[in-house]
Amino acid sequence: MAKIIDINEENIDELELFCKKTKKKLVGYQNKVKWIKERFKEGLKYKLLIVKENNKETSRGMIEYIPGEYNWRGIQANGWMVIHCLWVVGKHKKKGYGSNLLQESIKDAKKAGMHGVVGMSADKGGWTPKTKIYLNNGFEKVDEIKPYFGLYAKIFNDKASKPKFYPISDNKVEEYRKGVHILYTDQCPYIVDLVDELEKESDKKNESLNIIKLENCREAQQNGVHPYGTYCIACNGELSLYKHTTKKDILAFLNKEREEM
Repeated sequence: MAKIIDINEENIDELELFCKKTKKKLVGYQNKVKWIKERFKEGLKYKLLIVKENNKETSRGMIEYIPGEYNWRGIQANGWMVIHCLWVVGKHKKKGYGSNLLQESIKDAKKAGMHGVVGMSADKGGWTPKTKIYLNNGFEKVDEIKPYFGLYAKIFNDKASKPKFYPISDNKVEEYRKGVHILYTDQCPYIVDLVDELEKESDKKNESLNIIKLENCREAQQNGVHPYGTYCIACNGELSLYKHTTKKDILAFLNKEREEM
């Protein structure tokens, strides 16, 4: 039997988060815990899907959401609840657990008197979750942005201004036309650990990476180059979105650059 539990100020140091839970000593997990503690005072909710496997309870899914004013995506959504992450893994997919987690955000948004709930998605690029879960739960598409992202909203108040993506700035993108630039935040522990590994690898090879840490929600929302907010890599102007496992590709690019110098 599955259940959903809240991670909150009282239990966060006793329980474990979902992402990177087997690598809690790494900087990604540690930074994520600190980041969540700061977000609690802004209304962030972090909930775990708990199931029983081999007579032991363990987490196999999660949802994270926050009032739109404080979201860490490239989304304008004041008065809305914004979903950062929604994830169910392994054999527990396709059992309705994702919808159960999604309903938690809907319930909390209604309780807070918000206009509705909004989340971004895509059926390309390795994005999680897929658009189907939003459509199956009464969300509708309210905006889209290149290269393949859509914005989906569960609307409670038809008179409210609909959420939308912040625009991508051609001038901002131009700043990253040469070299390798990584924009990131502490919101995703996988990305933090990737950046940490890349910085160490770069030092070994005397490479130069432009590492840009977005320190607050305003910087994440209005970064000007990508809607994910939490992560972007620009290699000579080519943007890579939500690909935190691309260390090999990034290093290959750096090696090529060094050979051509």
